[in-house]
Amino acid sequence: MMKKLLLCGVVAVGLAACGGGDSSTTDAPSAGEKAAVTSGRDQIKIVGSSTVYPFSTTVAENFGRSTSFKTPIVESTGSGGGLKLFCSGVGANHPDMTNASRRIKASEIKRCADNGINDIIEVKVGYDGIVLANSRKSDQFNITLRELYLALAKDIPNGNGGTKPNDHQRWNEINPALPDTKIEILGPPPTSGTRDAFVELAMEGGCQTFDWIAAMEKTDKDTYKAICHSFREDDNFIEAGENDNLIVQKLNANPNALGIFGFGFLDQNADSVQGTVINDVVPTFENISDGSYPVSRSLFFYVKKDNIGVVPGIEEFLNEFTSERASGQDGYLAEKGLIPMKPEEHAARKASVLALETVSLD
Repeated sequence: MMKKLLLCGVVAVGLAACGGGDSSTTDAPSAGEKAAVTSGRDQIKIVGSSTVYPFSTTVAENFGRSTSFKTPIVESTGSGGGLKLFCSGVGANHPDMTNASRRIKASEIKRCADNGINDIIEVKVGYDGIVLANSRKSDQFNITLRELYLALAKDIPNGNGGTKPNDHQRWNEINPALPDTKIEILGPPPTSGTRDAFVELAMEGGCQTFDWIAAMEKTDKDTYKAICHSFREDDNFIEAGENDNLIVQKLNANPNALGIFGFGFLDQNADSVQGTVINDVVPTFENISDGSYPVSRSLFFYVKKDNIGVVPGIEEFLNEFTSERASGQDGYLAEKGLIPMKPEEHAARKASVLALETVSLD
C-alpha cells in the first residue's frame, strides 16, 4: 500500500531573540566571540522552507520527547527568506539551521562568509515532487511541460523566431483538447524554494521544447533566462504566498483554478484535490522516487558548524534527523510524506553529515 505523503513544508526554527548582539559586520568574529554571543541560548533555532517544515517539525518534536534537550523552535519563512536570516550573522539572534527546498546558492554562501559564517554543513533530507493540482469537483488535467510553459510564461514564441507577450487567456487556446476555461494558476512567491525549483524543472523544461530557445542557452544566457524563467504578471497567475494550505483552500473554492505546491500537500489533501498528469506521468510516490515524474527536487537543510558545542543538542539533532528511523526508507518521515533517498545515498549522506563535512559548490 502506498505510503501516505503529507507534505512538504520546510523546517524553520523560530527566532525568539534571546539576548546577544547582531554581528553582521565586515569583520568576522572569532570563535570565542561567537561562543560569547551564542552561549546564552539553550534551544536550537530553525527557519526556512515551508516544504521542509513538516519534516523538521516532526524530527524536532521526536527529539524533544526522546532526549534531555529542549524541543527545537521551527519557523516557516520560505527557502530564500530562511537563507537570508541564516546568513545574516552569528549569535543568539540568528538561527542555527535553515531548511531549503533547493540547494544553497554560491551568492548565499558568500553572504554567509561576509557575515562571519564560513563553515556550513549541508544535510540532504530526501526528495519531493512539485505538483499542479485542481479540485476534485473538476476533471483531472493532463498536460505537457510545453503547454504549462505556454500558460505561465510572461513572453511566448510568436512563430517567427521571436517572442510576444503571453496572450493565452483560456486553456483551449493552447491546445483545443484542454478545457475551455480561464487560465487561473495559484503559485508561490519569488522567495519560495518551490518556485525556484518549479522554474528550473517545469518552466525551463517546457521552454526547452522550442529548439531555437534551447540553443540560446549557450549563446545568450540572459535572454534565455528572461524567456524561460519569467512568469506572466496578469491575473492568470496569482502569487498566493508561502502558505500551501491556503492554496488548497482556494482550489476548493474555485474548481477552475490550479495550484502549485509540494507533493506532500497533494497527498495530505487527496480527498479534495487531484494532481495533474504531466508528460503522461502521474505524480505518485513511486514516480517521484524513481525519477520518472518530470518535476521533482531534492530537499535540504543547512547548519552553522561553529554553533555545534555552543548551542546544546545540534550534533545530537543531526544524528536523529539522519538516522534510519527518521529519514530512512521505512522511517517516520516517510509516513509524513518524505520521499526517502535510496539506502546507498542515505548512508553516504549520513556519514558526511556526522563527520561534520562542510558544503562546497566547486
